[in-house]
Amino acid sequence: MCHYTRDKLKKAGTFLFPRNAGDVCIFLSAEQCSSVIRIHMLDFALHDHPSGALAQIAISAFLAAMARGFSGFGSALIFVPLASTAIGPQAAAPLLMIIDGVAASGLIPHAWQHADRRDAGTMAIGALAGVTLGACALTKSDPLLIRWAIALLGTLLLVLLMSGWRYRGKPTAVVTIAVGGVSGLLSGAAQVGGPPIVAYWLSRATAAETMRANIVLYFAITTLMSGVAYFAGGLLTTSVIGLALIIGPIYGLGLYAGSRMFGLASEITFRRICFALIAAAIMLSLPVLDDLTR
Repeated sequence: MCHYTRDKLKKAGTFLFPRNAGDVCIFLSAEQCSSVIRIHMLDFALHDHPSGALAQIAISAFLAAMARGFSGFGSALIFVPLASTAIGPQAAAPLLMIIDGVAASGLIPHAWQHADRRDAGTMAIGALAGVTLGACALTKSDPLLIRWAIALLGTLLLVLLMSGWRYRGKPTAVVTIAVGGVSGLLSGAAQVGGPPIVAYWLSRATAAETMRANIVLYFAITTLMSGVAYFAGGLLTTSVIGLALIIGPIYGLGLYAGSRMFGLASEITFRRICFALIAAAIMLSLPVLDDLTR
């Protein structure tokens, strides 16, 4: 049983009944408590943000997921810049972490079986420090400054992806940890840590299935790291979780739509479309255009 009193709810910032109610106790079953929590989070998500912002986030999530579904990359570079214009980077990054982490959770068992767990674990060692620093920067920095930084980083990462550059040096443990650190820093700050590890792992003579499994397993680990760091920094708010409950299904629909599009055109065509979406997202997210995009 869950035992709620007005004082307990007031301390928790949760009001399930009028504030002028008497000192009464509400006894709810575990299922009722779970339902109340979900409704409360949805209420926060709907009332904390205007309908226009919610629509912008939903469209951003669908486009980002569709790009990932048909090309395998690009979701963070599309979603975080666009969503940051509506809810700020301190909410956009943890929101993507939740919805993308849930969407990718079904891939983890297969990845665990086929990944080079030692290699993925070595990469994750570097990410531990990087995620912590990135999350700290996200928490402490001015939102406007973070948005400009995300636009700059997104542009640089887009250039990296378009160039097709691959690491040509010898893959040592030190280099792997360093790449993990860079990726973790970008993941903690804006959930855009994919390009560095992809450019590094694609340069190696590794089977495609193993490389894909490595990436899935690595991001599963860094998602947990980001979750802990965001929680410690106070970024996993009820508003963000409520938004995840609303936006998550839309993100999943975009992934499905994108995966169904795979094979309708060449891989080069899809990559070009994804590059164009990323470039448009970065351009539209520039703070100087806020008067036009909001």
